[in-house]
Amino acid sequence: MTMTRKLGKFGTMLVLAALAAPVTGCAVYGRPRLGVTYISREPPAERVEVVSASPGVGYVWIKGYWGWQGSDFAWVSGRWERPAEGRREWVADHWEHDSHGWYHVEGRWR
Repeated sequence: MTMTRKLGKFGTMLVLAALAAPVTGCAVYGRPRLGVTYISREPPAERVEVVSASPGVGYVWIKGYWGWQGSDFAWVSGRWERPAEGRREWVADHWEHDSHGWYHVEGRWR
């Protein structure tokens, strides 16, 4: 018995679609990420900030970003910070978009 007979026409189409997705660049979207707040609208454009003088040697400027506070975007000002132990580079806070909407990705040291 062939695979087509076992799965039927619809089942065969599903298998072929699943196999073709990685090749064609199609993404299969599942459930929203747990613990992530999705926003239906795009965040505003970044603000231009005036960077103050560094408070000392070894500090890194962390630029500001649009955060989400309950029902609207709120600007979180940039700041000077010392890198975490063993870290040098700051990966900035940013917003990403998927099939469920916009979500904030926290900045971190690496």
